[in-house]
Amino acid sequence: MVFDGIILSFIVGFLRKGNLKGLAQLNLKWGWMFPLLLAFEIAVFAFQNDFKILGQASNYIYMVIYILGLLFLFLNRNNPGFILILIGVFLNFLVMVINGGRMPVSLTAASVLDPGYIEALKHSLYAKHTALNHSTHLGFLGDIIPITKPYPRTQIISIGDIVMNIGIFIFIQYLMLQRPRTEDKKVITLSFEGGEK
Repeated sequence: MVFDGIILSFIVGFLRKGNLKGLAQLNLKWGWMFPLLLAFEIAVFAFQNDFKILGQASNYIYMVIYILGLLFLFLNRNNPGFILILIGVFLNFLVMVINGGRMPVSLTAASVLDPGYIEALKHSLYAKHTALNHSTHLGFLGDIIPITKPYPRTQIISIGDIVMNIGIFIFIQYLMLQRPRTEDKKVITLSFEGGEK
């Protein structure tokens, strides 16, 4: 869902006549951490079912990734939208950490997905996720919201995902619209003053 939010934010930014100048001015504390954590999480998710030891330890690995991600977001909380991103990630982290490091998934919501996914989920073959049941804590924070047609990609998301993507949208709109406009105004002002002299 994160990738969807990023792509949608860029599309809206371009439709609003924004540009990518703000990306060149982006200066985040520990800026290298986000792509590194993302790549590491993707790698674990891709191979956790192929290597038993990785699958067994994946919940602990995900928790470490989340903790480092939360630290990164906290250090950069003054950026527009980052507080919402931080809250969204924390909500996902919270429901996972109190359920053994796995994200609870509603089987009812998951009915929109491929039947093979539901069977794998029931047998805990998707190590990052677990089926939501009567023993799940804070289940309402799990993946319980199905998204299907007309949306181009069928998936299930959590409340945390929604909050996080709102924050991502705000941040990217700021980068594409607010910062470039501010810089342009500075350039115009300086040029005008120079002409006066």
